[in-house]
Amino acid sequence: MPEKKIKHLEMIEVIIERMAKNSFQLKGWSMTLIALVGAISAQGSDKRFILLAFIPILGFWALDSFYLQQERKYKQLYKNVAEKDEVQIDFNLDTSKATGTTEEMKRLCICSCFFSITELCFYPIIAVALIILVIVLKVF
Repeated sequence: MPEKKIKHLEMIEVIIERMAKNSFQLKGWSMTLIALVGAISAQGSDKRFILLAFIPILGFWALDSFYLQQERKYKQLYKNVAEKDEVQIDFNLDTSKATGTTEEMKRLCICSCFFSITELCFYPIIAVALIILVIVLKVF
């Protein structure tokens, strides 16, 4: 494989890896914050305080979806660069120039990322667990 193409693909790989790490860290932060709010609420302070935990769940979910969207865009760019000839390599990292099939481009939509399987297997489960905790603590 030509040297310029390898370097460009490596640059994109680093960005994809960073987006995946950010997503992983967000999930860890959200779990920590929810556990902290749950512990504070269970210790006898105002139990309605636990309802505030729903705000960061939505915030982290939206931010995580954004990182997933960026990761998918760079994966599409990677695919585009891999298909280019050596003379076409320009080291451009602009994901708005990425092309693909209609189905591939639909996956890049923020709504598609928000309701992706990786997001739906995490944030709604935390929200349900929080609802159960609200019921157990008899907040209302």
